[in-house]
Amino acid sequence: MKQRRFASVWDAIEPSRATAANMKARAEIMIAIRERVAAWDTTQAVAAKRLGLTQPRMNDLLRGRINKFSLDALINLATDAGLSVRVAIVKTAA
Repeated sequence: MKQRRFASVWDAIEPSRATAANMKARAEIMIAIRERVAAWDTTQAVAAKRLGLTQPRMNDLLRGRINKFSLDALINLATDAGLSVRVAIVKTAA
């Protein structure tokens, strides 16, 4: 059996490179937001209010329920959390 190596788990499980790239970006932003919220050392309810979310929606975010958030929604939340989001465009190997 031939083994394949992937740059990330998303490359292995997503059907297209575009979907994998979207999921990687969403995952990175979710992790950054979660780390930022943890640094606030407050309750989910207080953090949710600070980000303009309901507490159940905040719970989805903190639990990594990635399919419940679009990339643009996560960028908006990251900005509300005081984070700056940058996009790097690089040419892939052929």
